[in-house]
Amino acid sequence: MTSPRTIGIIAGNGVYPRTFVEAARRKSPGVKLVVAAFENETNPDLKESVDGWEWMRVGQLGKLIKFFKSQGATESVMVGQIAPKNLFDLRPDLRTLMLLARVKERNAETLFGAIGDELAKDGITLLPATTFLEDLLPGPGHVCGPEMKKRQLDDAAFGFRIAKESSRLDIGQSVVVRHGTVLAVEAFEGTNACIKRGGELGRGKDILLAKVSKPNQDFRFDVPVVGPLTIETCAAAGVRAIAIEAHRTLLLDKPEVERLCREHGVSVHALE
Repeated sequence: MTSPRTIGIIAGNGVYPRTFVEAARRKSPGVKLVVAAFENETNPDLKESVDGWEWMRVGQLGKLIKFFKSQGATESVMVGQIAPKNLFDLRPDLRTLMLLARVKERNAETLFGAIGDELAKDGITLLPATTFLEDLLPGPGHVCGPEMKKRQLDDAAFGFRIAKESSRLDIGQSVVVRHGTVLAVEAFEGTNACIKRGGELGRGKDILLAKVSKPNQDFRFDVPVVGPLTIETCAAAGVRAIAIEAHRTLLLDKPEVERLCREHGVSVHALE
C-alpha cells in the first residue's frame, strides 16, 4: 500500500491557509495535510480540518523540518503572512542561524528562497503558493464592484507602472495613487498600513490602490493577495478602486470580496 501524498503547510495568518486546505481537499482527494502553526499567527480553528499539527515560533526552522519529515511530507507550501512585529521578535534556532549567516541581503525573496533550499536538502519540495488555487487568479478586465471610470483606469495604469518599478527595486508591491500622484508606497509595514497612510493623505477622494507581482516573481512565496481584509481596509481609508495584476494575484474568499465591494462601492480591475 502506497503512502498518501503528504503536504506540509507553513501557515501564517488570515484566510489564505484555510482557502488552501479547502481547495486541496477538493482537487486532491486523499491528500494528507499537516500544518506548521505559528504562535500569535495561525488561526487555531484550522486544526480541525487537517491531519497533523505542531505549534512553533517563527525562526524554528529545524523544528519545522523535523515535524514535516516525521509526518512523511515530501512537499510543502507557504500560505498566509507573518506579521512584521513577529519577524523582528525572531528567536532563531541553530538551523535558522546558519541560514541567516549565508544570506547577505535579507528580504522576502532571499530569506524564503533560502528556506526552500533548506527544505530541499531534506527531500521536501516547496510548491508554488498558488497550488490548487489557479481558479482564484482573475484574468484581465473588470473583476468585481462597480466598473472603473476612465479617470480610475488612467490612475490604474499609472499606479501599475509605479508599483512594478517599486517591486523591481524590492521595496514593495503596492502603491496608493490619486490623479497621477503617488500618495504611499508599501515597504516592510505591509499593504494595509500603506492603504491607511495613502487614505489619510488623499483625504478619501478618488484614491486607488495598485498591487502587482515582482518581475520574475517566485510564486513559491510572497504571492500578491487581495481578500476581505483588503477591501475592508480600503473602504475605511476611502480607497474606492483597486488595480491588480491579471493571472498573478490571488482573490481569496471571492464571494465575500464581491459582497464587500458591492456594499462599499469598491472597484477591482485586473490589468495585464
